[in-house]
Amino acid sequence: MNHRLIGRLRNQQHQLEQMLRDELRRPRPDPLVIQDLKRRKLQVKDELFMAESGLIPVTVRMRHA
Repeated sequence: MNHRLIGRLRNQQHQLEQMLRDELRRPRPDPLVIQDLKRRKLQVKDELFMAESGLIPVTVRMRHA
């Protein structure tokens, strides 16, 4: 189990959660942005599960601005 990879994935997951909260707080949240953030958050969640389980090697995706 690669602890650094898992740490990065958890950090990315928290960043996506914060971005989602920020978008939802806007006066007019963009539904496409919300959909994309949720999709990316689910991808990271799946990667984190795989990394923690040691099932397959996982690459960390770079955060999109």
